[in-house]
This record gives sequence, C-alpha cells and structure tokens, in this order.
Amino acid sequence: MGIIYSQTERTFTIHTKETTYQMKVDNYGFLLHLYYGKKVKGNMDYLLTYYDRGFSGNPYEAGRDRTYSMDALPQEFPSLGNGDYRGTAISVENPDGTLSCDLRYKEHRIKNGKYGLPGLPAVYAKAEESQTLEIDMEDRVTGLQVTLLYGVLPELDIITRSAKITYAGPGKIYLEKVQSVCLDFLYGNYDLITFYGRHAMERNFQRVPVAHGRQMVGSRRGASSHQYNPMMILADEKTTEDAGCGYALSFVYSGNFQGEAQKDQFNQTRVLMGLNEEMFRYPLETGETFYAPEVILSFTDQGLNRLSQNLHSCIRHHVCRGKYKEVVRPVLINSWEAAYFDFTGEMIYELAKQAKEVNIEMLVMDDGWFGKREDDNSGLGDWYVNEEKLGGTLGDLIRRINDLGIKFGIWIEPEMISEDSNLYRAHPDWALVIPGRDPVRARNQLVLDFSRKEVVDYIYGQICNVLDQGNIEYVKWDMNRSLLDIYSVSSKDQGRIMYDYVLGLYDFLERLVRRYPNMLIEGCSGGGGRFDAGMLYYTPQIWCSDNTDAVDRLKIQYGTSFGYPVSAVGSHVSAVPNHQTGRKVSMKTRGITAMAGTFGYELDLGALSSEDKEEIKKQISDYHKFAPLIQNGKYFRLSNPYQDEICAWEFASEDGSEALLNVVMQQIHGNMTVNYVKMYGLKAGAMYQEENSGKVYSGAALMEAGLPLPIEFGEYQGYQMHFVIYE
Repeated sequence: MGIIYSQTERTFTIHTKETTYQMKVDNYGFLLHLYYGKKVKGNMDYLLTYYDRGFSGNPYEAGRDRTYSMDALPQEFPSLGNGDYRGTAISVENPDGTLSCDLRYKEHRIKNGKYGLPGLPAVYAKAEESQTLEIDMEDRVTGLQVTLLYGVLPELDIITRSAKITYAGPGKIYLEKVQSVCLDFLYGNYDLITFYGRHAMERNFQRVPVAHGRQMVGSRRGASSHQYNPMMILADEKTTEDAGCGYALSFVYSGNFQGEAQKDQFNQTRVLMGLNEEMFRYPLETGETFYAPEVILSFTDQGLNRLSQNLHSCIRHHVCRGKYKEVVRPVLINSWEAAYFDFTGEMIYELAKQAKEVNIEMLVMDDGWFGKREDDNSGLGDWYVNEEKLGGTLGDLIRRINDLGIKFGIWIEPEMISEDSNLYRAHPDWALVIPGRDPVRARNQLVLDFSRKEVVDYIYGQICNVLDQGNIEYVKWDMNRSLLDIYSVSSKDQGRIMYDYVLGLYDFLERLVRRYPNMLIEGCSGGGGRFDAGMLYYTPQIWCSDNTDAVDRLKIQYGTSFGYPVSAVGSHVSAVPNHQTGRKVSMKTRGITAMAGTFGYELDLGALSSEDKEEIKKQISDYHKFAPLIQNGKYFRLSNPYQDEICAWEFASEDGSEALLNVVMQQIHGNMTVNYVKMYGLKAGAMYQEENSGKVYSGAALMEAGLPLPIEFGEYQGYQMHFVIYE
C-alpha cells in the first residue's frame, strides 16, 4: 500500500493519494526527516546539507567531522541531550538525575491496519484501507525505548503520529516532555494559523508569520480549553482557501496540550505538537509503558478548504463512532434558556407539548433535575433524581414525554463536585484540593479526582442508575470549570495527575458508550471549552459555544470549520434579544446560522409568536431536506467574516449534483455596494437551477463569476439557496 522501506538506502517512504512523507536512518542511527509534501518519487536525502556551523555540537561518533550536527539536521523525534538546542519532542530525567536522551534506530515493522492506543482515542480504519509503520528507537545507555507510530490512510491523505515509550533500565525515570509529532522544514516562509478565544467566543481565526523564536499555543487548564484549540495549520505565506500548500495538525486529546512553531538560526522551521510540558512529570518504573496521544496530519497543495475537507472526512468516518456518526441527528430543544434552574416536571412536559406542535423531535432537560440543585452553588456529585421537583419519578416523566412522540435527553456534569453536597461531606478527599491550602473555586464548584479509579467507578455507577430509569436517548456531558489545585492522595508523583485525569475521563466515556450504544452523547465544557478530536471519539457532536447569538456564531463556526466537520458542531436557534449579547436577529437568519451544525433550539417556545412558530416548522422541514447534504457534503468557506461584509459558506455533494449556499449580511450601509459570491464543487459543464427563484445558471458561471447578493434594508439579512442540476 503506502509504506515502503528501502534496505539499501535505509529510507522510509509513506505515500498517500496525493502526498509523500519520507525519512532516513543515517550512518549513525539517527532518524532524519527528509520530506513531507506533494507526491514525489526517489530519495530526497539530496536536500540535506552539511557545514561546519559555530556553536553547534557534533556526535562523538562523527570524530573530527564538524559538518555533522543534530542542531541543524531535520529530525523525526528530536530529544534533549543529543546536541539539538531547538525545541525537542522528548525530555527525560534519568535515575541519576541527568537530563539526557540519545535515541537511535533499532528496528521497524510494517503492518496492515491502523494501530490503536490503550486507554486513548485514536483514528481507526479497516485493514484494507490503512497501514501502520512502527519504528523502534533506543537510548542504549538507559534502556529507554521509543516506538514511533505512523498510521496511514492513503485515500484520505491522512498520516497519524504517536509514540509508545517503554523503560527497560533500572530505577525510575521521569518523562519531562513528550510531543507526539515533530515536522522539520529545511526552508520556506510559513504562516501559523491558530484558533484563540474565551468562554462564549471560541476559536477565533489568527494567522501570523512564523518568526525567529518560539511561537506557542496551549492549555494548562486540564481541558483543551476555550482559549486555544488543539488544532493548528502551517501554511505557505501565499496559501489561500483554494490554492497553496498547508499542513494541518490536530491533537486527538482533551487535556493539557501545546503546539509550537519556531524558525531557527538557519531559517529552518520546526513544528511540534503534544502534551503541555508544564504540570507534567510522568514517572516510569522498569517495564512500564507510556503512550503519547495521537496527532492527525494532513497536507495539501490545493488550499485551506481542501485541507479542512481532509480533516472533516477523517473525523466523520474514522474518529466518530457509533450509531450517530453518519446519521442525521434529531432536532432538539434544550430547556436551559427556556427555564434555567427554575422548572418543574410539569413545565418540562409542557415544553415537550409545545415542541411537538412545531415538529421538534427531542426535549433535553438541562441542569437542575438532581439533588439539592436550585442554582449553581450546590448539588454536584449527588446524582439522584429530585422527585419532589419533578413531581414524580424520572421514568414517569420520560414516559409521558415519549407518549407525545418526543424523544428525551438529559444534562449531566459528572466530573464536578459542590462543597454543599452529600458526596463532598462523605468524601472531601475525592476533590482536587492541595492539603493545607484553600482551593480555588470556579462557578462555586470543585473538580473530582478522575485520576482515581474508585472515584470514576462511583460516579459512573450513579450516572448509570439515572440513565437506567427510562428511555433516555441523549446525554449532554458538561464540564464547567478549569482544573487547578492539582493534588491526588492516591499518587506519590503529582506530575502524572493531569494525564491520568484524562485517562479516567476516557475510561468513563468508553464504558458509557459501550453500555448505551444507541444513546447520543454531546460533549460540552461551558460550550466549546473541550472541542477536540479526542472528545469526538466518544461524543460525535460537541456544543460549539455557550454563545448562541447568530452573528457571533458566524465567526465561532467559521473558526471551528477549519478543523472539524459540521456534523460535530452543536448549534441552536435561540431567543431574541439574545441572552449573551442582547442582539436582535431575525428567526430566518438564526435558522440559517444554526443549520451549519446539528440543528436545534434553545428558547421558550411558549413566548414565541405564531409567525415564529410557523417559521420553526419551515426550518425543521428545510433541515430534514438538506441535512444529508449538510452533514455529508463538502464544506466550503466562501468569505472571511473577519474582513468581509458577508459571511458565506456552502455545502456541495461529493458528485457535484447539488449545493446549498448560505449567506448572512454582516454589514449594511447607505448606498450599499453589491457583494458577489463564488461557489465551489460544482460541475463546470452542467446547468443548475436555484429552487426558490427557478433561475438556471451554468456551473462554470457560478464558480468563476459568482452570484450578486440582493441589497435589502435591515440588519443581518440571511439567504439560503439550493442548487440542483437542471436536466
């Protein structure tokens, strides 16, 4: 298939449909990176140059050859201690206290099928559509062995990277830094594209030139965070949406991470991604193994849209799992913005009746149904139903709602604990608190120590007791604060807690997925605070942001689209004035924006006008009509909402037979100029009819000249146009 080893040249070449990745074992056993880019043939080691460079050391085996230095050569997995002063992929404290690691090639294996990672999410694929390359590297002094893992999905232009680290020497070592991938580029001027934000305004697009020095994004919050997303792109400085070279790196992990890019003294660029080295010091005793979380890589020379589509396809088909990974999700209404904590079972039932009237398919009961939970100051950890508040059992409420023909879902926050709770009073040591210090509160809650199996087991049992009470078909899993006060009574090495916490989270989710295979789980962390490929392995959709304002969502969903498919984006129509911004936007425009995701509603249906209710019926009808195209079609960004007066995006079928064009006017001015939108993914020689107007256009014209948008009075006008081939 795609992996070739040359015995004579000692090169490893990975070919995908349109790309080539190549590395070489040199005469000293170092594994050098030669090339990653558009598909090529032959040995690329001619690109390497050797010069005597001042203050760049030389391996002892090189003798008096001062032209050979790890400080200048491109490497696959650079380590601290072999003469490379740039950012490294691994740093180890040895039993004698020294910080040194010198990894050399030992052996390799090529296998059909894609490797897996124990306890961690990872890309999966059938044996006939994937391969694995395992390269064993060894520090011959300490007995540390690192197996570099490469997973290859040739048809998708996807290569994955991970590492298995095993210690075979005496005593105990500490892993001080572990990165899952390193990419070295010998030349070129690149831009680094990252996605920054805050709660209720996540994944803002940022593009800056890679400069001399170290540019880094990351999280030390215990989750991948609202502030920086664990997906980044290295793009040629001239790359646009539809042309030019780009490399995507997506970390399949939901905890602390870091991604960095640096241009070195010789104008070479190095990119690294992996675990955050802060708050990380992982011990390994003799015979123990550590697995680095996976990074998904993709390259294209056809622009950022194509790069995103590569990631979308990989995540939709080879990360997301279960019943809902490719089917259309039910249109739901969430009770949060309709009632917040102030509801009864009868109010939830009335909301379900109102939902039925407008053809909504599922009712989700949000926070406030359990324990002593009238606000966010108490109750977390006490996962038993407040039957007094609901006016009966949960099972009875679910049956009443199901009898209406409405599905039922529920909100949970298993990782958290309130000090005002029975669980905290019984087990205060289960919370992450540093002895002798008052903890830092956030949202008046603490965090359970999910690095401890007994804690995970107990909460899992409590949640299952709830889920077994009725036909619950959806769970919204929330996490509403960042981790701090990292201390676990169960461990002597506190530097392992953050990593082990995420393993505990994944263990809980894996058991939940297996026990309830027909249940849809939506991830959430105050909205988009844990929006990453790792969570999508367990939850095929994630609440994109707590900000439901349709205009803010244009930018949030734009940034999200660079790394994640629309099928993963939780997006709802909410009330106006919007509860986060106070902005007023038409029901039509709110619907168009929310259809760029897993469609639903977040409002009080009883407060709506009859006109709005009719609009909801139309939106749901349209969504069911367009949902297969939205969820499975190619996604194209047609404008930049940070620069343009419009925000435009498109869904096109794989065969080019239909397309859905979506536009929201962000600005309106006196004597307004006309905006034109060019489409993608159509057949140039075909004719297309736009269903609303009946007008017929050539595919070539729509892609080359585009469509003029109408000029209409009013803020935030929205347009949705469906094009089908006209026979």
